[in-house]
Amino acid sequence: MVTEFLFSIFPHLHEGGLLFFVPLLIVYVFIITGNLVIVIVVQLDTALRTPMYFFISVLSFLEIWYTTTTIPKMLSNLVSEQKTISLAGCLMQMYFFHSLGITEGCVLTAMAIDRYIAICHPLRYPTIMTPRLCIQLTAGSCLCGFLLVLPEIAWMATLPFCGSNQIHQIFCDFTPVLSLACTDTSLVVIVDAIHAVEILASFLVIALSYIRIIVVILAMPSAEGRHKAFSTCAAHLAVFLLFFGSVAVMYLRFSATYSVFWDTTIAATFVILAPFLNPIIYSLRNKDMKDAIGRLLRSQKKADRAGR
Repeated sequence: MVTEFLFSIFPHLHEGGLLFFVPLLIVYVFIITGNLVIVIVVQLDTALRTPMYFFISVLSFLEIWYTTTTIPKMLSNLVSEQKTISLAGCLMQMYFFHSLGITEGCVLTAMAIDRYIAICHPLRYPTIMTPRLCIQLTAGSCLCGFLLVLPEIAWMATLPFCGSNQIHQIFCDFTPVLSLACTDTSLVVIVDAIHAVEILASFLVIALSYIRIIVVILAMPSAEGRHKAFSTCAAHLAVFLLFFGSVAVMYLRFSATYSVFWDTTIAATFVILAPFLNPIIYSLRNKDMKDAIGRLLRSQKKADRAGR
């Protein structure tokens, strides 16, 4: 019986492991630092204490843990002799990776609803999007994410694995791991259908919200008003397209199969590139966030001078 798995991609990178290790480490440090800065700035700057920035800080917090479930193990596999993971470790990686991913999708849905109410029903916005509702939506997103994946992981924990232990992927994922089980796994089709419905439901809610938002923005008489309204949701729209685009390519392929190279490339885009771009979109491309970071740095400099 198999008790640990080997990531078969990494032995092929053994000679140039350090070549991939350094840029991946830089990307990981940037993801952690960028998202941590967003969380701290939103918490400390009173001008950003709005529902939109509350959800952005939640999304950034989730991104820190989301990337931590996979990238540190990838870094270890690039430089260590042993490129394996235990069965329990593999199941834990899958659980937290997918739970955090689903939670992010739910938070993006909540952000779309927030922007819809803010732009389409501005007079009712303060009474609808209360701090209590924001916390409830966040808690509901976490509950949905962490409960939806649990039955599948519990079922996989009961499966026997024998024969080959090579995972043809850069991290533990459902399809590569289930292909190694020496029993019937056709039940996974039902679970995959549930995940597909959840992904498509979130996509439709966000898409319909933004279609309505765009219609309302285009109907505004003032060009300045249109620009201001669109700029408030442009960053979220970009993250939405990036997140759901990569999810669709990765998990809504149905019967389509890709080569190991394209599977790895898509996975790297999904796990590394999308989280790398999110802090850039939300901080470097967001005027309010840049102003808040500037205020925080200036206040820190003043505090340092006063301390001297």
